[in-house]
Amino acid sequence: MTTRSAFRLFALAALLPVALSACTDVKRSLGYEKQPPDEFQVVQRAPLSMPPEFSLRPPQPGAARPQEGTTRDQARQVLVGGRTSTPISTAGRSNGDMALLKRVGADTIQPDIRVLVNKENQALADAEKSFQDRVVFWRKAEPPGVAVDAAKETQRLRENQALGKSVSEGETPQIQRRKKAWLEGVFN
Repeated sequence: MTTRSAFRLFALAALLPVALSACTDVKRSLGYEKQPPDEFQVVQRAPLSMPPEFSLRPPQPGAARPQEGTTRDQARQVLVGGRTSTPISTAGRSNGDMALLKRVGADTIQPDIRVLVNKENQALADAEKSFQDRVVFWRKAEPPGVAVDAAKETQRLRENQALGKSVSEGETPQIQRRKKAWLEGVFN
C-alpha cells in the first residue's frame, strides 16, 4: 500500500463519521439526538395510602389499581372536576340531543364560569401591567384616586357646621404631591 492510498483511506475514515452524523438515523443510533418520552403516554399514578382495614390482601403485581380508574375516567375528572349539576334546558331539544348533551357532560356545567374566567383574566392583566410599569417607568405606580388632607378637611367641615353651611360647600383640601425630578428615585 502506498502512502497516497493510505492517506486517502485515513482521510475517508476521518470524514465518514462527520458525513454520517448529518443523517438522523445515524445520529439517533449513536446517541447524539435526544429521545424524550411521549408526553401523551405519561400517566400519573395515584398516591399510596394506608388501607382502612388491615385484613386486606396485598395487591398482585401488575394488577390494575382500583382507586385510579381508567385513563378515560382520569381525563374526565381533570376536565370536568367536581362540579355540581346544573339542569339542561329541554326546550326545543329531542331525546337524542339530551342524550348527547348528557354524554359529553353538559349537564354538569358551572353556572358562574364567566365570573371566574373574568376574575382570572383580570388578575393576569393586572400582573402584566404592573410588570410593564416597572420596566418602563422604573418606579411604583401612584395609588389611584386623590388623597384628601384629613386635618384640613375636618377643620373645613367644623367651620361649615359652625356657620350653618352645607357640608358640600367649599373646596375639599387635597394633598398636593411634589413632582419628582427626572432621575430622582432611579438609583434607590
